[in-house]
Amino acid sequence: MSSAVSGERAERESVRRPGTRKDRDETRENRNETRKERETRKEGEARKDREARKDRGTPKTRGPRGARCGRRLLWVLPPVAALGLFFLYPLALVVRQSFSPDEGGISIEPYTEVFASTAFREALTTTVWLAVGSTAGCLVLGFALALVIAFVPFPGSRAVARFIDVFLSFPSFLITLALLFIYGTVGMVNGAWTDLTGAASGPVQFLTTPWGVLLAEITYFTPFVIRPLLAAFSQLDTAQLEVASSLGARPARIVRRVILPEALPALAAGGSLVLVLCLNEFGIVLFTGAKGVTTLPTLVYSKAILESDYPAACVVAVVNVALSVGLYAVYRMVARRAGA
Repeated sequence: MSSAVSGERAERESVRRPGTRKDRDETRENRNETRKERETRKEGEARKDREARKDRGTPKTRGPRGARCGRRLLWVLPPVAALGLFFLYPLALVVRQSFSPDEGGISIEPYTEVFASTAFREALTTTVWLAVGSTAGCLVLGFALALVIAFVPFPGSRAVARFIDVFLSFPSFLITLALLFIYGTVGMVNGAWTDLTGAASGPVQFLTTPWGVLLAEITYFTPFVIRPLLAAFSQLDTAQLEVASSLGARPARIVRRVILPEALPALAAGGSLVLVLCLNEFGIVLFTGAKGVTTLPTLVYSKAILESDYPAACVVAVVNVALSVGLYAVYRMVARRAGA
């Protein structure tokens, strides 16, 4: 009886015991191997996923690398060839001719002769002061007109703003002809004066002077300042103007403290562009017939066409191009900072 009870107790203890130490070690190793297999499988799946994403992000190309480079060159060569043929090659010829005196060879003699001449110094001075004066006049007049168009409500303000856009496409000689019809020697003003007084000539004779050229350039180039100013004023928060007005600020103070700081980048960009355009203006000076007004472009025309002095004409042209490129670089820098 006791042996039977001890046997049953042994069986129950064997069922409760998890097994021998060897069995437990084998079970633990199996678990570790199963865990490693899962980790290995997950790493493989993650690697495949990364490779699939990489394949999707990389554009598929056809053909070898040499063929791709060849196709790119076929697309790049035509515009580069056109640029070199129609712009760089003529410019290179002008620069080369500027170092080629009439005696032959390569020399800086044309530059020394031109820089030492009184005509070149006077033309350079006239070009600079006309360009600076026209730019200053355009900035003042353009800022005043832009304020009126943007902030003073009147019938037809939108039509005026659109006309300014159209005005930018007009040729410069058209404005000069219009000024000649009004202020010329036989223009409307002088004609009315001679009809009323019986005098032989009218009192308005300034159009053939440097002041006439200055007036024509200001008239023509002012819209180039108005256009960026109107764009800047359209982004101005009107709440600032209302708050300043409610606090008792006068219009002049509002313009000086609120509007002008917002308009400075547009003024700088427009003024830089006008300075570059005035520096290269030829049609206005030619059509006004101003006596004694010789700028760098007109000096190039005089040296090349009237005197057939091509080396000197090329020297003046190179100087004019250098000034224009430098000012254009300033304009692009200012326009980039202004967000244009």
